[in-house]
Amino acid sequence: MRTRLWRTAVATALALIALSAAPSGALAEPSPARIRAKLVKLNEQADQLVERYNQANEAYKSAEKKYETLNTELGRKDAQAGELRKELATIASNSYQAGPFGGWPAFALQDNPETALSSMASLEQLAQDRAAKILAYEAATKDLRNRRAEAHRVLTEADDARDKVRDEKTKVDKLVKEQTKLLRRLGTFQTGDPNSPGIEYTGPASGNARRALQFAFAQVGKPYQYGGTGPGSYDCSGLTQAAWRTGGVELPRTTWTQWSWGASRRVPLDALQPGDLLFSKGLGHMGMYAGNGKMVHAPQTGDVIKVVDLDDYWRNRLLGAVRP
Repeated sequence: MRTRLWRTAVATALALIALSAAPSGALAEPSPARIRAKLVKLNEQADQLVERYNQANEAYKSAEKKYETLNTELGRKDAQAGELRKELATIASNSYQAGPFGGWPAFALQDNPETALSSMASLEQLAQDRAAKILAYEAATKDLRNRRAEAHRVLTEADDARDKVRDEKTKVDKLVKEQTKLLRRLGTFQTGDPNSPGIEYTGPASGNARRALQFAFAQVGKPYQYGGTGPGSYDCSGLTQAAWRTGGVELPRTTWTQWSWGASRRVPLDALQPGDLLFSKGLGHMGMYAGNGKMVHAPQTGDVIKVVDLDDYWRNRLLGAVRP
């Protein structure tokens, strides 16, 4: 009896030791359903942050290009005006050294006073022409300087905007790490293949829309990468931009700007045609209608470009559609 009690006590003690030694997290491992719910929220947060980061970068690149173009043009105009200023300075210097128009001695030595007066008038006209050219260039460069100042202001604002979202990019990177961690715990993380041959498009689209969808379907299996514009990876708006470029339409870079671009091209969700752009509520995500109730899109971190059914889940998320 004592032996049995002793064995029971030892077993109980060992069990208690084992429990106390186990990691606290092991006792509260979240269920797959809770992990998926958390992942949905992370995906929504990441969509918004990625769009803000992309938008600021696009604004910066556009302003920088404008500034550099104007600055180059200003440098060329300034060089031309500088040459004219030198010519005017040379005329002024010669006039000072030899006296106005060669000096009165030269005038007195002229055989014909009319010839001397004509020479003086010609020199004066030449100086006036030079001065007029300088004034013309100064007027031109004044406008150019004003434009450069405006471009510099835009560049500064865009640079400030990019600086502001640097913190957002840091947040995105953290979200990506957390998304990756959760997806690996669920066993659903997909690295994708940057060299994926994709799949053939056999839907009902025609013309430009068909070419755009053929391109998009050829990217199926490639990884999603925020900020990606191809050819090995894409984000959602990067994919639609590249696809419709193949179809002959140049779309803006981001989801927000594509939605804005299509303000006069919006179509009801119950009248979709293949190739139409589909936008989620909040404009954090988008895809392309492929026909037959399907959509091709680049989803989010840990996933690949794919074709999905426009089921109730997706239809409830949609804000609207644009026909390029």
